[in-house]
Amino acid sequence: MSESMLPQQIERLFDEPPEQYSEENFRLFREFKAAVNCGEVRAAEPDAASPTGWRVNAWVKKGILLGFRMGAIVDMSVDSARQPFIDKSTYPVRAITPADGVRIVPGGSSIRDGAYIGRGVVCMPPMFVNVGAYVGEGTMIDSHALVGSCAQIGRNCHISAASQVGGVLEPVGAMPVIIEDEVLVGGNSGVYEGTVVKTRAVLGTGTILNRSIPVYDLVRDAVYTAGENLPLVIPAEAIVVPGSRAVSHPVGAKHGLSLQCAIIVKYRDAKTDSRVQLEDLLR
Repeated sequence: MSESMLPQQIERLFDEPPEQYSEENFRLFREFKAAVNCGEVRAAEPDAASPTGWRVNAWVKKGILLGFRMGAIVDMSVDSARQPFIDKSTYPVRAITPADGVRIVPGGSSIRDGAYIGRGVVCMPPMFVNVGAYVGEGTMIDSHALVGSCAQIGRNCHISAASQVGGVLEPVGAMPVIIEDEVLVGGNSGVYEGTVVKTRAVLGTGTILNRSIPVYDLVRDAVYTAGENLPLVIPAEAIVVPGSRAVSHPVGAKHGLSLQCAIIVKYRDAKTDSRVQLEDLLR
């Protein structure tokens, strides 16, 4: 089947489910999943005409959800007595060989089938990449980091230890989290609810970004928030750190309370580049 026919076939099977899935249906799903694994189709992709620079491919999310509908619960354990793993048959562990040029350091990491992992990606244990995710070439995913379903990670990023990149499958039209090229996500940070982090931005340790948290730009005297139909967008090369803002409500003011926010303290320069540069010897 040509790639141009794949979206229509997936849409039809999703919208008009049969009483029982046939071998032809499973063949279609395997073809779809292979296209996701090799990066030919993505849950979201760059779009210069979009206000965020990205567009959602809802049909790809439908294809991923099809896998959950079609799969049977099976035992995937290497040793079911000592360490059982039970999941849908359509989503086993992603098959990776040395020829793929991906390093998965021993120690309990897992990549679910139906995710793209580019050449040169380094996976430090334990970490997890969920279905529909896209991880670009040369990116490092550090220990205890999560790349959620359909999240899009660019090239040469560093997803630091214990950071979380949130995922989304439903609604199918919802924007997943986007981390563009050469972004550093600091340790214990969290990026959620379709936030778009533009190229070469740096998130300091413990930074949380979502639709409810405003971002104050000290350099440009601006405030960035999510809109009704638009996600939060972090500008390219911004250096973002955790912050707080005073509660104006009388009760909050009485008790000296504050709410969480994020602050852009500067934009990248040569000094920043030298501090966040990944050690080539580790690769």
